[in-house]
This record gives sequence, C-alpha cells and structure tokens, in this order.
Amino acid sequence: MTEASKSTSIGNFALSRRTLLIGAASAAAIPMISSRAFAQDAPRKGGIMRVAMGQANTAEALDPGTYSTSLSIAFAFCRGNNLAEYNKNDELVGELAESWEASPDAKVWTFKLRKGVKFHNGKSFVADDVIATFNHHRRADSTSGAKALLADITDVRADGDHVVIFELVNGNADFPNVTAGFHLIILPSDGKGGVDIASGAGTGGYKMTSFDPGVRIELVRNPEYWKENAAHFDGVHLIAVLDAAARNNAVVSGQVDAAERNDTATIGMLSQNSQLTIDETPSAAHNNFAMACTMAPFTDPNIRLAMKYGVDREDILRKTQFGHGYVGNDHPIAKSNKYFNTELAQTAYDPDKARHYLRQAGVESLDVELITSEGAAAGAVQAAELFSSSAAAGGINISVKRVPSDGYYSDVWLKSPFAASDWGGRPTADLAFTVGYAKDAPWNETHWQNPKFNELLVAARTELDEERRRGMYWEMQELCNRDGGAIVLNFQNWISVRTNKVAHDAAVSAQWPLDGYKAFERWWFA
Repeated sequence: MTEASKSTSIGNFALSRRTLLIGAASAAAIPMISSRAFAQDAPRKGGIMRVAMGQANTAEALDPGTYSTSLSIAFAFCRGNNLAEYNKNDELVGELAESWEASPDAKVWTFKLRKGVKFHNGKSFVADDVIATFNHHRRADSTSGAKALLADITDVRADGDHVVIFELVNGNADFPNVTAGFHLIILPSDGKGGVDIASGAGTGGYKMTSFDPGVRIELVRNPEYWKENAAHFDGVHLIAVLDAAARNNAVVSGQVDAAERNDTATIGMLSQNSQLTIDETPSAAHNNFAMACTMAPFTDPNIRLAMKYGVDREDILRKTQFGHGYVGNDHPIAKSNKYFNTELAQTAYDPDKARHYLRQAGVESLDVELITSEGAAAGAVQAAELFSSSAAAGGINISVKRVPSDGYYSDVWLKSPFAASDWGGRPTADLAFTVGYAKDAPWNETHWQNPKFNELLVAARTELDEERRRGMYWEMQELCNRDGGAIVLNFQNWISVRTNKVAHDAAVSAQWPLDGYKAFERWWFA
C-alpha cells in the first residue's frame, strides 16, 4: 500500500525550490528574507480576500474542463478538491483520497476515499462522484483540457462507497499526479451517470455566490469544510485585472489584498513599499512563441529551426524578466525536473545559422506575423518586439501584431500560425508532454505530429526502470528542440504581491502562483 502522505516517490516532481521574499533590494539582486514576510500568530478567521488575477477568459464556464487561465484555476481550487494535491512543500499527498496503491505493472490503481465529506449542495461524497467526474472528462465527445491525460483509462469502477479502481491500458507510474490536476476537481454525480455542473457545487473550502466568467467570481466560506484549520477567510473575490500595471495599482491602493503574475520590471519599486510583501518562487512555468506545424510557413522543420536560431533568449530574459528565471531550450521540462536533459546543447542566438536553415528551406528571407498580447503573458509584447529585432539579422522579418487581452486564449491561441503563450509548469515530464505536445492533446498549441515522439511518450509512461525512462525523456526533449514548433523563451519565477495584513507560513508551493493557488485555504489575515 502506498500511503498518500508518503507517496512522493511515485512520479514526484523533485522541485528545487526556495521562497524569495524581496525587501528593499534591487530586482536583480539575491534578496534577503523580509522580516515582515511571515505571520507570527496562529491563523485566525475573518475578512474578504480580494485578489487581482492576471489571466481570464470569458469563454470559460462552470465546467472545469474549460479552465485554462489563472482566474479559473484559482476558482477550481477554491470550490473543489482533487483525489490528490500538492502541499506547501510540493509533495504529492492525499486530498479526497486517503491513500492509493498500484498493481506491479502500474496498470491498476486503487484509491481509498475519505468518509464524511459533503458537497456544497449537501450530497455526501462517495465513489460514484469520482467515477462520474472522470467519465465526464474522458467521454468520446469531451472537449476537456484533461481528456488527453485520461486517454489510457479503460475503466473506472467502485468497490463499495469509498474505494475507486482505475484500470489503464498501459501502466502509468505517475497516475496519482494526474489526479491532482485543476480540471479534475471532483463534482457531484447527478445520479444518472453524469455530473452536476450547473449548481457550481464542490467539496472545497468556499461556495460560489457570484460567477461572471472572465470578469469576477465571488465565494463565501463553506462552514462545513472537511479540512481542519483551513479556509480562514469569510469569503474570496477573484477579480480579473489583465493589465500588469493595473494589478500593481490595485494592490498598492488597497483595492485588492494581493495580486499575482506581477511584472518583474516593477519589483524594485514595489519592494520599497513597507506595506507590501513580494513572494517569489522558481517554477516550471514558461513563456512560448508557438509555431503551428500544420500551417505555412511552419510546415517545414527548417523554417522552425531558423526561427529558433533567430531569437535572442538571453536578451529577452534580461529585458522582460529582469533575470528572474532562466532561458528555455524549446521543450517544457524545467531544470528542477529529475528527467531534465543535462546534455542537450542550448540553442543560442545565431543569425548565420538562421540564414542557413532558411536556405535549407529554399528561401533567402522570410516574412511572418507574430500575434501577441499582454493577456498572453506579462512581457509578451516586449518579447515579441525584441524577437523581431534579433531575427532581422538572420533574414527573418517579423511583423508584431498586438491584440486585446480579453479573449486572447479563446480567439487567438490554438488558432493562429504564430502566437505567444504562457504555460504553467506541470509536475511531471509525462504531464508536461501529454498536455501540450502529444498528437491528440487539445492544448497541442503547435499542432505538432511527430511519430517517434508519440511512441516514446507512451513507452516512457509505462516504463518502470528509471534509467530507461530517463533515456526516453531525454530523447523526447531532443525531438522537441530540433523538430518541434514551440520556441520556449524562458522559465519564469512566480511573483505575487500581498499587503502585509495577509499572512502565510514560511513554505509556499511553487506549482502555481499564490501558494499553488491554495492561498485561499492556507493563508489568512494577520
């Protein structure tokens, strides 16, 4: 039996992480720990936590399968719970599942569920709710962002009211990590094999009172929340503020109590304000320019290589992230991941190589349009302009088209030949590749179809020998680097700002900003 509280060895994301709390120091300097960073008193109840969220999409709905932005992810973790979750130390632990165990080939997983948990609508949480939730995301006509992650499930069944058994067509050593995804908060069964989406009910620390997708979501504390010493606020207001400067102004002026995804250019200024504390955690999150491999001119891998050599990642990191992160290498695996390929050569800025690959494609120069927006990622507009400048020396003429933030991820992303994007890090290599690079993944933003990569993805997922598995993930990173359509600019630190009246423990999760978006149940007003 693998106890949930001791299960970090299974697919664990070995994140080398520290919380940086910036006082009156320059943005580029290694910060000292601020004496005002942590609360000295025990958590207390009360107050409305108002947070300015940096991403939102009006196309998102109550169905967690539609979620893709920070506003909706935070909402998911406020209203619901998963079978497993990441604690403040980024260890995978049980949430609605008390424990789990796997068959020797990792094809059958048995989860023991908690008893005594109730949904906001009063329904008791049982195995049927887990079954209905997972089937909702994996059904044939599903458009859920989690569908690709569940493709290997052949059956989900109950063994009584508080045991659920998952059968997989192939083994998956990382399966418990899959269950912690924000799409997969457990919803109440409707008693007919489906789930109750319309009520907005979950098992989480807060109940929805107002839902304006892409704009504002309000919640009130769940008085019957099953977790002890959690969900301390009377309520939570999640407010979409897509402009970075506006988010800063909102927290400085006291209109909100915290803001996320803050612009690195303003850290130095904000750190001078004695009423504010800045939380920064290294992460696996990264910024991309996505080339659609099914759309001209990016159908030619030589064109894709030319583009990769035409970008000066160091310059973009320095001028948009101010050193708060490190350059990417055109795959989604962070240095902190145990399967990071340490021998893969960094693709560096080289205009001569860019021209070489253009000639390999049969052209002397290239004209392309890059669509970007501040709603895509903080600094995405400036990064696109810097790319345009550096690429010109390699014969690549990039016309930068800036579009409004509102609706960017519904109207531009996944639809345009060349566009900016922002990815939250995934805790395992399998999740990172499956969500954004697998051939049938709904979020395969580059529409990349590499047969060898997809063969390795399945093989690595089922391989229990660590050395062979590492070799597969290393090769997959090489394939992304040389053939893929993603230009991974940099891996970024999560940065958020809070007023000093908001307190938390010393450790915070780096899965997402704001303590892995668990701030709402872990933090409190001092």
